[in-house]
Amino acid sequence: MFEIFSSVDNHTLLLLVVSLGIALTFEFVNGFHDTANAVATVIYTKSLSARTAVVLSGICNFFGVSLGGIAVAYAIVHLLPVDLLVSVNTNLGLAMVFSLLVSAILWNFGTWYLGLPASSSHTLIGSILGVGVANAVREGLPAGAGVNWHKAFEVGLSLFISPVIGFVLAGGLLLVLQRMLKNPALHQPPVGDAPPPPGMRAALIVSGLGVSLAHGSNDGQKGVGLVMLILIGILPGVYALDVDTPAAEIAAVRQAAARFTDYFDAHRLEIEKAYRAGDIQEMPQKASAVSCDVRGAVAASEAIQQRLALYDSIAAVPPAERWNLRTDILCLDDAARIMEGLPDGSTGQLNIGELRRTLRRPTEYAPDWVIMAVSLALGIGTMVGWKRIVVTIGEKIGKTRLSYAQGASAQIVAMVTIGLADGLGLPVSTTHVLSSGVAGTMAAHKSGLQMRTLRSIAMAWVFTLPAAMLLGAGLFFLFSRLA
Repeated sequence: MFEIFSSVDNHTLLLLVVSLGIALTFEFVNGFHDTANAVATVIYTKSLSARTAVVLSGICNFFGVSLGGIAVAYAIVHLLPVDLLVSVNTNLGLAMVFSLLVSAILWNFGTWYLGLPASSSHTLIGSILGVGVANAVREGLPAGAGVNWHKAFEVGLSLFISPVIGFVLAGGLLLVLQRMLKNPALHQPPVGDAPPPPGMRAALIVSGLGVSLAHGSNDGQKGVGLVMLILIGILPGVYALDVDTPAAEIAAVRQAAARFTDYFDAHRLEIEKAYRAGDIQEMPQKASAVSCDVRGAVAASEAIQQRLALYDSIAAVPPAERWNLRTDILCLDDAARIMEGLPDGSTGQLNIGELRRTLRRPTEYAPDWVIMAVSLALGIGTMVGWKRIVVTIGEKIGKTRLSYAQGASAQIVAMVTIGLADGLGLPVSTTHVLSSGVAGTMAAHKSGLQMRTLRSIAMAWVFTLPAAMLLGAGLFFLFSRLA
């Protein structure tokens, strides 16, 4: 890492360090903004002291980033065609980076200050979408050219559904616990400072730590994706591809490209018929002017094969050629995604999904130092600033304080939901999953809900995405004038 940074000029190095500093600041703010998701129920049920709960949450968030993989990270990266960051001059690219980071931090900090459990995921994704659309408008392109709308719809759907899942499943789990656990004390708000019975206390602590671990994985990956977006955009010759990709995987990428060439050639008439019938929408145009229709995809697959025939490793590929290789891989992957589902015909059984994963392997990675930096930023941020939103979740959602069973139900559902989202590579809002879970338990127990708080949370849920988009777009137009 240090050798790479020492090889760039001082101006670029300064801007790169500032960009990374702001990105890690976002992850730090994310940490203290979302700490309450894991510690509120544990603290309010007297299962752990506030200090112990927060420290353990920070540790679990740290390890969650390291153990979480990178599927969610690249769901974030693929929202914004990174081609846009390198197809313009460096200063404009940095204006885009600063805009999405600053807008995300401002909205996160503002909602934290007001004690609103708003979604860091909504904020970050809204900022990315706003900057992408603004850049397309600035370049005189259609708004759709600035954003990967297929991925945006997929991500938006997961963000929309996850709170509903939290509300319904947490309420249902509470009803099950009420039938199974007959001890009335488990279903009443805690009295005094006495901890819950040992079994329930263990369940609350374990589920609380599980939420922290899952939060670190899901939200930490968003930070990893943000840092990779910066690195790929500013230093494409270094970070466009994983230079540590094993030789066997390079050979597999070349083979996958060859199989796609055969696939497209064999189905050319069938695919063109699907285009004419409107079954397949026109494929997107890359900022590099590579057309990802059938002919463009075949050209990309042939270019991948030719280039990888010359080099046995990514490290051997000249830095100036790595961006073109990345663009060809993404172009071919886009075309394969749209073709997926067509019959295989004369090529025999072809697992397009598996071939796409093989093809993308050199483009989807994160260096160890990136994961460590994000882990530290999120873990340290988790240990501060927790009190404001803890009060909202613990006291202001229901008309009574959380019971032991309500806290456990909300936390278990949040832990499982976020964990499943990690496995599917989908970013979800930890904040909204848990707060909606708490609301679901209050409704199931007929404890009553504080509608004023719920309206505030719902408004934050609805308006965070468009507000972050507008803020990101506005800051981009401002910063681009200064670039």
